Amino acid sequence: MKSYTLQVLADFLDAEIQGDAEKVISAVGTLECAQSEQITFLANIKYRVQLEKTEAGAVLLAPNDVEGYHGNAIILKDPYVGFAKVSQLLDSTPKAADSIHPSAQIDPSAMIGEGVAIGANAVIGANVILGENVQVGAGSVVGQDCVVGSGTRLWANVTLYHDVHFGTDCIVHSGAVIGSDGFGYANERGQWIKIPQVGGVRIGSRVEIGAGTTVDRGAIDHTEIHDGVIIDNQVQIAHNDIIGENSAIAGSTTLAGSVKIGKYCIIGGNCAISGHLSIVDGTHITGSTSVTNHIREPGVYSSATVAMDNKLWRKNTVRFKQLDNLFQRVKQLEKKVNVDSEP
Repeated sequence: MKSYTLQVLADFLDAEIQGDAEKVISAVGTLECAQSEQITFLANIKYRVQLEKTEAGAVLLAPNDVEGYHGNAIILKDPYVGFAKVSQLLDSTPKAADSIHPSAQIDPSAMIGEGVAIGANAVIGANVILGENVQVGAGSVVGQDCVVGSGTRLWANVTLYHDVHFGTDCIVHSGAVIGSDGFGYANERGQWIKIPQVGGVRIGSRVEIGAGTTVDRGAIDHTEIHDGVIIDNQVQIAHNDIIGENSAIAGSTTLAGSVKIGKYCIIGGNCAISGHLSIVDGTHITGSTSVTNHIREPGVYSSATVAMDNKLWRKNTVRFKQLDNLFQRVKQLEKKVNVDSEP
């Protein structure tokens, strides 16, 4: 178990200390449940009441929240960011693999860097390049001509089809499929003619892809996910999508083909984005929003309706179908009013 004094943690965060600088911390916890060996944080004033009762060994606090608190604290501008960094320092997550298991199948043409670990029954295909300290979990498949950059972790049962390239320090969670065929077909008199998907997938550095997420390969050019992108569980990224740096996509969201997401965008859960659309840098799309047009101005966009009593929802659904008729009636009334008001 890793452990650090408050002084070491404060130096790591370039922050100030209140209280016992030699207090030893070995884990993180919540304000409500943390114990004396744990550190927690306060980032929302509505949880201030929990601060007064916490048994945590130390709390990460913003300067304006320190007054009235007499326990051990590390004082910094953004306690939540500080908590994230301390969590990484104290992280006890096991490795996806810690050696090359005898049952792993590795093609003789593959290039394996120093410190690579490959779990039981994993398969490494022809001409694969695995950088230094890559971890490939049990049962994972890395297909022909893939490149996996140094420090990247593939958890158990990840599948990389052929010609998928990762940068450094990425994380791919269990069940993710990267490089499967895009949904490309032509229709000839009712018969679907498959279009071979000959593009690949190009993923930058420090990208995290959630469990059960799929990223389709490009039809001709590559599907691209740029540096620092985070993608939640069970997200669908279709062929030829491009996701800009440091954007975030929450669970169960679907992107149709050839969508271009800008940098620093946040897309909530259960959203649907139609094909061939562009979304400008810095856009925030709230959960369950359906995007059917380009977004050219940054801002917050929403389209979901709120939950309501089922009987009221049924009535409103009927009324929604009558909106066009109501609109036409209003137009006629406006015309009549305008005519009647003429001198």
